[in-house]
Amino acid sequence: MGSPGLKKARDKMVAAGVDEVAIDTFAHYYRLLEHGETGMIPESTIDPVDMEALADVEVPEDVAREALQGTAVIKLNGGLGTSMGMHRAKSLLCVRRGLSFLDIIARQVLHLREQHGATLPLIFMNSFRTSADTMAALARYETLPVEGLPLEFLQNKEPKLLAHDLSPVSWPKDPDLEWCPPGHGDLYTALRGTGLLERLIEAGYDRVFVSNSDNLGGVPDPRIAGWFAASGAPFAIEATRRTPSDRKGGHFARRKGDGRLVLRETAQTLDADREALADLDRHRFTSTNNLWFDLRAMRDALDQREGILGLPLIRNVKTVDPGDPSTPEVIQVETAMGAAIEVFEGSRLIEVGRERFVPVKTTNDLLVLRSDVYDIGGDFVLDPTTTALPFVDLDSDHYKLVSEFDKRFPEGAPSLRKADALRVSGDWTFGRGVEVVGEVSLDATSAQRVAPGTVLKPDD
Repeated sequence: MGSPGLKKARDKMVAAGVDEVAIDTFAHYYRLLEHGETGMIPESTIDPVDMEALADVEVPEDVAREALQGTAVIKLNGGLGTSMGMHRAKSLLCVRRGLSFLDIIARQVLHLREQHGATLPLIFMNSFRTSADTMAALARYETLPVEGLPLEFLQNKEPKLLAHDLSPVSWPKDPDLEWCPPGHGDLYTALRGTGLLERLIEAGYDRVFVSNSDNLGGVPDPRIAGWFAASGAPFAIEATRRTPSDRKGGHFARRKGDGRLVLRETAQTLDADREALADLDRHRFTSTNNLWFDLRAMRDALDQREGILGLPLIRNVKTVDPGDPSTPEVIQVETAMGAAIEVFEGSRLIEVGRERFVPVKTTNDLLVLRSDVYDIGGDFVLDPTTTALPFVDLDSDHYKLVSEFDKRFPEGAPSLRKADALRVSGDWTFGRGVEVVGEVSLDATSAQRVAPGTVLKPDD
C-alpha cells in the first residue's frame, strides 16, 4: 500500500493521460521525498575534478564527419521564459534581424547537413505549453523533418505537491498551475516512454547530442562528435571554466566513495558548503548542458533499471503560482539530465570554450546576445568578437520583463564590443548607435534617455 498522497498523485497523472513510465518514475522520487531524501551532496563527499580540453584533442576530419552522420540532435524546448514575463515558448524570442532562437537553431542544423552530408535529425523536446507555438514557427522549414522521425516529442508533467503533506495541489482558478515539468532529467523517461529511443536506434543512429534551445552556442560540433565516438564512452558532457557569474551555479566533481563523476547543482548544496560552491579555484568547471550519449548504452541502462535511471533527486520548493509568493508552498520533484553522468561507468568530461555556453536566462543575457559581442555568419554559429564577455546588470524594476526591456532599447542593443561592464540603475532608454567602452554605470531617479550615437565611458 502506498501513501494517500502518492495514490492521489498517481490517480491524477493517470486521469491526465501521463505515460506509465513517467508515473512509475515519479512514484520512485515521491517515496524518496517521503523518506526524507533531500538530494544533498556534502562537500566532504567530493573532490575537485580536472579534464582534457577540446583545444588539445586531435580529431581527424573523416572521423568527425562519420561521427556526425551517426548523430541525432535533441533540443530541450519546454521553457516559457516566465521569469522574463513571457507566456509562450522562450525560443520564440527575437535574437536579431528578425530571427528567433528557433530560426537560428533550424538554420544551424540545415547548414551542417549541407556542409557535411549528414542527415542530422533535429528533434525538440517540448512541453505541453510550448508545443503548438514551436511547431507553428518551424512549419516554414519544410526540409527540416527527417522521414521516419518526429520533429518533436513531449516531456512529461507531474503534480506539484503541497509542502506540508505531499498531497497534489488543487488550484481551480488556474488548473495548469497544478502541474510542473519534472526537470530536464525527464529527457530519458520521455525518450523511452514515447518509443523514440528505440526508433532512433532502429533508424541507424548511434548517439545523441542534447542542448538547451536558449543556448545558441550548443551546436552539434563534428569535432566533439568525433572525439566522443572515438572515446568509446557511454556518456559525456561539455564543461567550461566557471566565471564570477557562475559562483552560485552547479559544478562537476568526483565522488570519493566510488570515483564516479557527479554534477552538483545549487539546490543540492548544503548551506554550510556555499563557500566551497562559490570557490572558483576549487571547483573550476560548470556544465554547459551540452551532452552526448550512446543510444544503446542508454537503452541498456534503462532496461536494467526498469525504465527508472535513478538520477539524484532535486527537491525544488516554490509557490503554486511562481509569480505570487502568497500562494501555498509546494515541492516540485525534479532531476537534472546532466546528473546521468554518475550513472554510467566510464563517463567523460571535455573542456570547451565559453562560446559553446551562451544561455539566456535573463534580459541581461539577452542584451549581450543581441549586441555586437557576437557575430552570426552564414553558418549561423555565434562567433565571439571579444576575448571576455562584458558583465551586464540592468535594473530589474525596469528591464526584467521582455516587454519593458524592448521599450528601453527601441533601436536595438548598444555596442558592447569594447565594454567591460554595463550597470544600469533607474529607467534609461537607449537611442540608436550607443557605444559602451570600459566599465560604465548609469544611475538615475527619474526617466532618462541616452542620446543616439553617445559613447559611454567610465567617467560619464
